[in-house]
Amino acid sequence: MTAPDVVRAAVDAAYREEWGQVVATLIGLTGNWDLAEDCAQDAFAAALTTWGRDGVPDRPGAWLTTAARHRATDRLRRDTTGAAKLRQLAVLERAPVEPVAQEIPDERLRLIFTCCHPALPFPARVALTLRTLAGLTTGEIARAFLTAEPTMAQRLVRAKRKIVEAGIPYRVPPAELLPERLTGVLAVLYLIFNEGYDEQDERRALAAEGIHLARTLVRLMPAEPEARGLLALMLLLEARRASRTDGGVLVTLENQDRSRWDRALIAEGEALLDEALAMRRTGPYQVQAAIAACHATAPDAETTDWPQIAALYAELARLAPSPVVDLNRAVAIAMADGVAAGLALVDELAGSGRLDGYYLLPATRADLLRRDGRLAEAATAYEEALELAPTDAERRYLKGRLSAL
Repeated sequence: MTAPDVVRAAVDAAYREEWGQVVATLIGLTGNWDLAEDCAQDAFAAALTTWGRDGVPDRPGAWLTTAARHRATDRLRRDTTGAAKLRQLAVLERAPVEPVAQEIPDERLRLIFTCCHPALPFPARVALTLRTLAGLTTGEIARAFLTAEPTMAQRLVRAKRKIVEAGIPYRVPPAELLPERLTGVLAVLYLIFNEGYDEQDERRALAAEGIHLARTLVRLMPAEPEARGLLALMLLLEARRASRTDGGVLVTLENQDRSRWDRALIAEGEALLDEALAMRRTGPYQVQAAIAACHATAPDAETTDWPQIAALYAELARLAPSPVVDLNRAVAIAMADGVAAGLALVDELAGSGRLDGYYLLPATRADLLRRDGRLAEAATAYEEALELAPTDAERRYLKGRLSAL
């Protein structure tokens, strides 16, 4: 007999590392998403009992895949009423009793691209990725996105139905479509990370899931530099998490306690970025990671290489034009070339209307006006930002700035 706490730890570790692979294998064999998820869940439940009696297997993933496949075979034998289920049963019974020793990454890769297919609405892609690849329950996903559980359940049902009805292929896209489709996958993973990174409550778990899924993608697509760039960016941002708030108040980058930054994550992020850049196919996530690395490696705010950051934002604006990128570039130029130069760009953005309703536009303008000694105008801009700020931490920060004026 194996100690219960040892078994529980082994099952928890296997769930995190193997869930997506087990589900992907069963979907690949049967084409039935619900059957795959149900039988994978049964396999993990069975592991708690069987591993406690027989010991933890040398290859937990192989054991779980075999157990899930047997469960699926039993279910189909019992429930088969139509030609489609007969075909699923035939495929399962022809499959090897034991999975191959070497993990088949294409199954999980097919699952990633299917979950993130552009024919699905973006919220459905996010939910399906978290449910099918990360193994989060419907309730967990609903709580993370502040959505009612029945609403999230319907979103998942509709997404799976759309895959079947629209004939969305369960495959890695052909070479000519891969760059565009990979961009969509990366966007889903980055959104998952950001939904957790900007919060201090239970949604923080989403940041960990985003990193976990990005690590998986890097393993499955080692020749794709943008996958490495995204993971590097996530790690470099995550390294600063502990210093981003103080007593529930947002702390700006220049005022963060850098001794609290996670140096191991910074080193890993830098190494991944170097590997990505060495492939000489630069993309937006690599540039964003390079910007984050400039901040992460500066000993203090005063030694930050703002000219380099401004140049990187110019490159990012070329690769992925966006008014938000332009706003960040304006800040970098203000720090590199003087407040007046940055303010001119911010005022130009404000006049364009492209960032109407985006709280960081008046917040940035307020900060630059404050630095320029134009305190009355800064106060007005801080009040405008305060009305638009989306989180309590940001509102507390802005109130503090306003009070200081």
